[in-house]
Amino acid sequence: MEDCIFCRIAAGKIPSDIVLEDEGFVAFRDINPKALQHVLVVPREHIASLNELDQLRDRGGHALLRFIVQVAQQLGVEDSGYRAVINVGPDGGQEVQHLHFHVLGGERLGEFW
Repeated sequence: MEDCIFCRIAAGKIPSDIVLEDEGFVAFRDINPKALQHVLVVPREHIASLNELDQLRDRGGHALLRFIVQVAQQLGVEDSGYRAVINVGPDGGQEVQHLHFHVLGGERLGEFW
């Protein structure tokens, strides 16, 4: 999708600080971090939100979750702990209409609710 910023980052058309990538997903540092480690994980193909997860080709949701664990390992937070957050829709706080997880860690995170 030409006008989607995350599609353009995943395609390498916009420079970003890539943490990990494979054929299906890309993880890159958030430009407005909310924790010492704050990385966004996106599928390479355009999927608007979690509500459209079934559109993920072949790799599916399980592969996406496995990739998030690999990102946590790459960041060195798998043992100390991390948070994987997804926002869905306007009331859920989703700002970019491309499925993405926020992986946060590297420090003690405050209460979520």
